[in-house]
Amino acid sequence: MSKYHIYGLGAALVDTEIDVTDDDLANMGIDKGLMTLVDRSRQEEIMQNLEGHLVHSKQASGGSACNSIIAASYFGASTFYSCKVADDALGEFYMNDLRAAGVDADYSQKSAEGVTGTCLVMITPDAERSMNTYLGISETLSTAELNESALADAEYLYMEGYLVTSQTGRAAAIRAREVAEQHGVKTALSFSDPGMVEFFRDGLQEMLGKGVDMVFCNEEEALGWAQTRSLDAAIAALKQIAKTFAITLGAKGALVFDGSELIEVGPRPVKAVDTNGAGDMFAGAFLYAITSGKSFAEAGRLASVSAAEVVSHYGPRLPAAKHGELLASL
Repeated sequence: MSKYHIYGLGAALVDTEIDVTDDDLANMGIDKGLMTLVDRSRQEEIMQNLEGHLVHSKQASGGSACNSIIAASYFGASTFYSCKVADDALGEFYMNDLRAAGVDADYSQKSAEGVTGTCLVMITPDAERSMNTYLGISETLSTAELNESALADAEYLYMEGYLVTSQTGRAAAIRAREVAEQHGVKTALSFSDPGMVEFFRDGLQEMLGKGVDMVFCNEEEALGWAQTRSLDAAIAALKQIAKTFAITLGAKGALVFDGSELIEVGPRPVKAVDTNGAGDMFAGAFLYAITSGKSFAEAGRLASVSAAEVVSHYGPRLPAAKHGELLASL
């Protein structure tokens, strides 16, 4: 039996959420609904422009894969997370937050000189999130940060598609997949963002290699990958790169493919106030469920309910106790 249910690999970002309007985004030249990489001066400029706006959530350790891993840990999965933080106050905060969530990591590893990555998450009244990310030292995440012994002792490897934007991060993802394949560890990749599919397709293909065990994506990402407007064609394209997959459809629910059957997962109607973290929660809940013996249909239901709960609150994560309540509600 593996020591870890899930080994995660991704960026280490400290998130701050801010309420904005569509006009704010337009005036600042921010692409709505996408993750945009920026340098430190641009991020500081945005913060100055948004001074006085209500920050709904406290700072929290973030990054797409991190959110998923913490969710899985709160549900009860045994998890390990590899990332890179700097030797600064935010880096210390990040690792303490990860430890408090019950996630194993290389806590004894000395942090490097530099600046820990940060992400400004701007939420418009329609609940859409637009992210401007300064990767900081996360941009230099590399194979050196991999813990191959922990990875080899996991049931699933989970990687975020955002790693494709960094040459060393992409190399780390490729190496992680190779190690997983060598040790019979199942592989899962999230496409993360429509921009990753549109602008970094070749890099994502490198990360996928000859194919992975599972892909997580939303409808726009699936259509973008297949370069089509037909969901049926997108499903066929995903079958070429993944043995199983999950496509989130927002208010329409989700589609889950278990390797033989395409399963429709009904939506849970809620009033969305903040879509930040919905896909991360879906992946984390789903991976927890299938590594704890649940069927893909059961995993889809838990993931859908959990994602709906996240979008009805501000912030990308839920309090630890809420995960037990979600499990009990099914």
